[in-house]
Amino acid sequence: MADFAQNTNVKSAVRKLANPIAGVDAFNTIVQNVITSNPFGCVSYMSSGANHPPVEKTRESYTARFVYQDTDAKTVGKGAESYNTMAGFTAGISAVLANTANNTAHAGTPVHDAASDSFSATLKCHDPNGEIYLVNFSRQQVTISSYEDDSIRTKLETWADGVTALA
Repeated sequence: MADFAQNTNVKSAVRKLANPIAGVDAFNTIVQNVITSNPFGCVSYMSSGANHPPVEKTRESYTARFVYQDTDAKTVGKGAESYNTMAGFTAGISAVLANTANNTAHAGTPVHDAASDSFSATLKCHDPNGEIYLVNFSRQQVTISSYEDDSIRTKLETWADGVTALA
């Protein structure tokens, strides 16, 4: 029986943030900045007959958290709603807050617990050296995965050092 032989040295690295990213707008600004300004110097490429941009968002997720309170501000329930777009997240918060039937079922008034919200986005990047790697942003950390060349990590570290929210 044949053994598997390693043919690449794929790496991943995580930067834990000292403080969570303040909110969904700050998070979106960081992600959109990477897509539009391409601070890592990525290049477009062809794959399976399709042209891909240097940096593209491949996945995103947003979860809004709610606390239901009675007239004495005592917690009588909790809830969370997940969305696959920022627009859905924003609209969903308004919908939950306005859902009279749900509020009645909880016997309380919903309060959006924005400090407990979570969100993430994964970007696929094509380095000039030909490598495709992933950068995942979440509220608490940034992860680089599927890279081999350490210069990729160095580029991202240098960039992240200049972004206050990613300290």
